[in-house]
Amino acid sequence: MKNIITIIACCLIANSGFAQSGVDYSNTKKGQFYLLWGWNRAAYTKSNISFKGNDYDFKLYKVSAHDRPTTISATDYLRIDRITIPQTNFRLGYFIRKNLAISFGFDHMKYVMDNDQTVFMKGTIQRDGSFKGEYNGDKKLTEDFLTFEHTDGLNYINVEAEKYVNLYHAASNNCNIDALIGAGGGILMPRTNVHLLNYAISDRFHVSGFGVSLKAGIQATLFKHLVIKLENKYGYINMPDIVLHKSNSDGKGKQAFFFYCV
Repeated sequence: MKNIITIIACCLIANSGFAQSGVDYSNTKKGQFYLLWGWNRAAYTKSNISFKGNDYDFKLYKVSAHDRPTTISATDYLRIDRITIPQTNFRLGYFIRKNLAISFGFDHMKYVMDNDQTVFMKGTIQRDGSFKGEYNGDKKLTEDFLTFEHTDGLNYINVEAEKYVNLYHAASNNCNIDALIGAGGGILMPRTNVHLLNYAISDRFHVSGFGVSLKAGIQATLFKHLVIKLENKYGYINMPDIVLHKSNSDGKGKQAFFFYCV
């Protein structure tokens, strides 16, 4: 599931009435755009992962994984040429009503399979080497056998509908607090890094599947143009077409799981 603490500074592009003093802010959102940028942490349920290639066909059961947050630094989080390195969120939205917005964006998460875990493995490996054979039992996932990551990253590109409920509105219009709920769906375009049986890694973007999600959060709008937003997002990801190696024909993977992003 996906839990995203998203603390975001944003620019609100308002209609002309929004900037006028004395205007009731809660009634002027219709027709406005907003732009958001922030960061996240993510967690994932265990998943079954299928691997099928020219000389292997096996499945791993109940595989656990974690995210990979970037150490906080001004260089990686604020420098323009490096701001996509951390686990990030981007969203562009438009209010079609005063309390309803449609938005487009992406959640750039990172997914790293836990190495050295023991899982159930079923299938065959025909490629010559120490891992050749038939499997129907427990297998320890050592790095010399398999590393499996969506670290550049697990990119969920989506469209969402968002419903806002005003909780507090200052008479000066300089502080507005809203609760929000939303739902959406989209595609998964990960950049997957897999080391398996000495094949060359793919390391390129590929549309691998789809996702759906729900979210809830709270948003504070300060001085009409600065937003601080915290969201929790829960979703389901299904990727039936994961590219494993440099050549598309060499191998494909499949997996599905729930995520939580904050």
